Amino acid sequence: MPQKLKPVRRVVTGHNAAGASVIEEDGPSPAIKTIDVRPGYAVTNIWRTGKSPSDVLAEDDIIDHHGVMPQQMGTVIRAIDIPPEPMDPEEFQKIMDETFKQLYPDADHAPSDTRHYGMHKTSTVDYAIVVEGELTAIMDEGETVLKAGDILIQRGTNHGWANRSGAICRVVFVLVDGS
Repeated sequence: MPQKLKPVRRVVTGHNAAGASVIEEDGPSPAIKTIDVRPGYAVTNIWRTGKSPSDVLAEDDIIDHHGVMPQQMGTVIRAIDIPPEPMDPEEFQKIMDETFKQLYPDADHAPSDTRHYGMHKTSTVDYAIVVEGELTAIMDEGETVLKAGDILIQRGTNHGWANRSGAICRVVFVLVDGS
């Protein structure tokens, strides 16, 4: 199994009673999810907004977030640690089916897709920012390798993510509700 990455640090700002800006929280997110069948895979939900424009003073409710999608008219930011894929296609299909079942029940997942077992579609605009490692973005037609510092804008397309690098990858996703 690849080495785990350090925990995602979440720093949340706010205001004190006098109205001055302060650091209210500094540490790991309370919303970290893993699945047993995919060691090294971790989803850290960091923050979400419930509408647009956003209430800048809204309370933190990320612990209540489930699935992939942001709330209607909202956003969600998460970091996902993606380990390398197993070489056995049947094993990987079972892992991806369980991953989507447990973590992403609201995603339109096509487990029998021939391009990649992780293909799925959401009605969001996603900003995918690779912060460590590399990841292959797979479309219905074509694919590209993303490396640390690269940013992909996913606009409601059918897509999948493949880690073929042999090392764990961390990618940060900002999902914006779309139409």
